[in-house]
Amino acid sequence: YLLDKSDKYDSRDVERLQQDDKWVENYLIWRHDVVDDTLKMIDESFQWRKEYTVNDLSESVLPKWLFEIGALFLHGYDKEGYKLFWFKVKHHTRDPKQQLDKKKLVAFWLEHYAKRDHGKPLTVVFDMAETGISHIDLDFVRFIVNCFTDYYPNFLTKIVIFEMPWIMNAAFKIVKGWLGPDAISMLKFTNKSDIQEYISGEYLPPHMGGTDSFKYSYPPLVDDDFQTPLCENGPITNEDEHESKEELDADTKETGELSEAQNLNQKKMNSVEPISKSEETDKTEVKPKNAKKALTTFKGPLLHISPAEELYFGSKETGEKKCLIVLTNVTKNVVAFKVRTTAPEKYRVKPSNSSCEPGTSLDIIVSLHGGFSASLQDRFLIMAAEMDQSSGAGAPELTQFWKDVPRTKVMEHRLRCHVIESSKPSSLTLKDNAFSVPAKTNEDLHIQLTRLLQINKRLDEQMNRCLWFQQLSVVLSLLSVTVSAFCFYLAYAQRS
Repeated sequence: YLLDKSDKYDSRDVERLQQDDKWVENYLIWRHDVVDDTLKMIDESFQWRKEYTVNDLSESVLPKWLFEIGALFLHGYDKEGYKLFWFKVKHHTRDPKQQLDKKKLVAFWLEHYAKRDHGKPLTVVFDMAETGISHIDLDFVRFIVNCFTDYYPNFLTKIVIFEMPWIMNAAFKIVKGWLGPDAISMLKFTNKSDIQEYISGEYLPPHMGGTDSFKYSYPPLVDDDFQTPLCENGPITNEDEHESKEELDADTKETGELSEAQNLNQKKMNSVEPISKSEETDKTEVKPKNAKKALTTFKGPLLHISPAEELYFGSKETGEKKCLIVLTNVTKNVVAFKVRTTAPEKYRVKPSNSSCEPGTSLDIIVSLHGGFSASLQDRFLIMAAEMDQSSGAGAPELTQFWKDVPRTKVMEHRLRCHVIESSKPSSLTLKDNAFSVPAKTNEDLHIQLTRLLQINKRLDEQMNRCLWFQQLSVVLSLLSVTVSAFCFYLAYAQRS
């Protein structure tokens, strides 16, 4: 394909395909691991990506009115924690002159989200309230369907269609023919009485029976729910007003104990397991003063962030109310950062707006307020940008810095919440009364698993030897019985 059609592909897509195993895996999954079908899909999607200049789509190259009408946008999450991609059908009208720009808008949103959340799937919502014949545009619908079936592999969880008018039934029979059996199973036809089977009321507008007060507006680009930055210690509640200074000091002390435990665990691991070449390379690239060992790490251009994707909280019963985020500055300058959340009423973040010195690590503690529990829909956004050497790092300087810094120079990384009931991924979950207990890392688990496999192998060998001796004993026993019987037969024959 590359030899025959290299001029039809964007070189950036080819390079990404050669480096991004997850992308390749998604293509294979979507085509049921049939390699020929997968190659055809990659070929078609790559040609489409170049035709629509997907890698270069931005707000500046699309007409502003497309964003202003609010027909397409991302907002909220379904009950499984997947982002909702809204199509407000009543805002769409057929116009051949505008069709290409509208299609590019769809591609812009999909590409924007795919890069932002590393290809995590979407739930598409067709809000068909107040729609009629004038809003039916089968060519546009077919393009949307093709995006998910042919161009963005394994990117669709379900299509929720709200209050489809009966007059459109015939049109959607045609749409089903385009979807194929796999995608048809993802169609969910709903109305006000049953849509909350898939989306909770907090992310549904009132006309759908929900309580979401979100109102679309542009600008800014409505690409997530991170609208309000947390204050230094999170929102103040009655419970927090009574929190004493001793308790705050205890938090700091606990964090220090956890850091010591992690460092001890790090030293233990280094003495047990030889350091691989890749790890040595990582250490030569970045040598922070207070490096932490974490389960996973997102390696950004300004900050390395641990964990990479999820914060683990327990239920109200398990009592886990705190999580640790470790930021490591990998630049030669001071990096300013701030943290935002989709649920500022639930969480306290310390610190939420500060700076990190070059080559150092900094701990951020995320705490749940009493009476609240973490939700799969809760998200955190970490924003970071380099500061000039001459700039101060006090509160006034940081406030002015965030007002002036260009958006293109801001690094963003998102974390989602993961709620667990009993077993806990350990090294990044802070228990209220167990900070001194060393947490197990992936390397610990790997060593234990390797030992178990070795023990299991030895047991298998011993079992096989036992079975061999048992079989040999049975054969020898049968042979001795046969010989004895033959001897008795000879003795009896001689006497007679």
